[in-house]
Amino acid sequence: MDYSTLMIAIMIVPFVAAILIAVLPSKSTPKLVFEVIHFASITAVLVLAILLVVQVGSTGKAIDAVGLWFHLDGLGMVFLALIGVIGFLTGWYSIPYVRHDEKIGNVGPGQIKAYYVFFSLFVFSMLLVVLSNNIIMMWAAIEATTLSTVFLVGCYNKKTTLEASWKYVIVCTAGVAFGLYGTVLVYADAASLLSDPHQAVFWTSLLPVAKQFDAMLIQIAFVFAAIGFGTKAGLFPMHTWLPDAHSEAPSPVSALLSGVLLKCAMLIIIRFYILCIQAVGTFFPQLLMLILGALSVGVAAFAVFAQDDLKRKLAYHSCENIGIVALCLGFGGPLGIAAALLHCVTHGFTKALLFCISGNVLIKYGTRDLNKISGILRVAPATGILMAIGFFALAGFPPFAMFLSEIMAFISGVVAGHIVLVCLFGVALTVVIAACVHVVTGAVFGEPPENVKKGDLSPFALIPEFAMVIVILWFGVAMPQPVLNGIETATATVLQTDTNVLHEAPLFKDIFAATQANSD
Repeated sequence: MDYSTLMIAIMIVPFVAAILIAVLPSKSTPKLVFEVIHFASITAVLVLAILLVVQVGSTGKAIDAVGLWFHLDGLGMVFLALIGVIGFLTGWYSIPYVRHDEKIGNVGPGQIKAYYVFFSLFVFSMLLVVLSNNIIMMWAAIEATTLSTVFLVGCYNKKTTLEASWKYVIVCTAGVAFGLYGTVLVYADAASLLSDPHQAVFWTSLLPVAKQFDAMLIQIAFVFAAIGFGTKAGLFPMHTWLPDAHSEAPSPVSALLSGVLLKCAMLIIIRFYILCIQAVGTFFPQLLMLILGALSVGVAAFAVFAQDDLKRKLAYHSCENIGIVALCLGFGGPLGIAAALLHCVTHGFTKALLFCISGNVLIKYGTRDLNKISGILRVAPATGILMAIGFFALAGFPPFAMFLSEIMAFISGVVAGHIVLVCLFGVALTVVIAACVHVVTGAVFGEPPENVKKGDLSPFALIPEFAMVIVILWFGVAMPQPVLNGIETATATVLQTDTNVLHEAPLFKDIFAATQANSD
């Protein structure tokens, strides 16, 4: 099988789907046609992503396509898996969600068509971020995610959604411009070192000469990259677009934004983090990540507690958890890097679940105001159970997946000697736990309003949510061996060391032993 061809195919599929939907007339074309094209596209992306991830994970060898332009290594495969699986599940949930919006008059035929067009373009642009080996193209792809999602955020054409769209595009475009500055600085430095300056745009060509980079220049470039791509990731203080965009977008879009897009932005930061470590050592890049991570966790934790809007609360949770990823990168070492990557995965599924659940709640109650939402368990039992599971998982309770990644974050901080920071981290997480428990006790339990009709959503709408619950429970109770191996391979890619980097790391050593015993 030609996996280079599959790499091109996985990007072509959603792009072609978007073009195909776009050329069909919105009024005369049955919406079922749009739904079939959309579902076929996300299914094909899922299948191709699984094939590519399995190939890289099993062989340990990267895949290149179109010369050096596209590259999938052990690090990229983690994020490609997120796009494939979460993109499929949120794309599935989009169908019943958009049908309901049409039923209550929120969207018309033109908006339905536009939704599926831009959803496919959104998936395409994220695939381009993950698979691109050209650092200029990485920046362009991140900008493309803004252009595709801004229309999704504002698809309802209301004052609040349009305001959120403008804020999103202005803040992200201005912020990501700093990422371009950092990219150009790295290119300029590498072009002076390589015999062929044209190779200086390719990340795999930069890595072998990274130790020769000008130390001051690469530090400035990394600051620009952290600020620029950190804007798209939602790191404090560049996070201001995130609560508005996540809360006003359709719930499946919010799920994909928080579950995948923020992680794609973190992937680019990690790419620059690798180059910076090779050039100047660990102190500077880790210090910058510690500062941004600590500020994000600390500020967002209290913002989470103060919010009454369900989706804004979840949006600030995203800022806080991206801060945890940055903190783990700051702690460094095999355990810190592995914790950061694993948290990207566990948080991705947990937050995608909760944003889809918020869609269920919005359908039943017609509001996001938690002061007006109560008794979900009595009104819609399945949604109530899923919401309770989701918030307990987001709080980091066992036996859910985020418990494991957050425990790893604590241990990596202790191993790195950042005891004070770990204690402050614990305080912030206590505030987050209180906020999550408050939502469960207030919204899930209690007496429902009299005007809310009883009855859950259709099984077709609930299947993707139950699938995500199965994943976060499975990863929390018995982490699959392929996932462990994938995280270890990705960690080795970041540290530029051998693939057995986690077998002797604290906690991971026991996990590997347990999974090996179970397989025997």
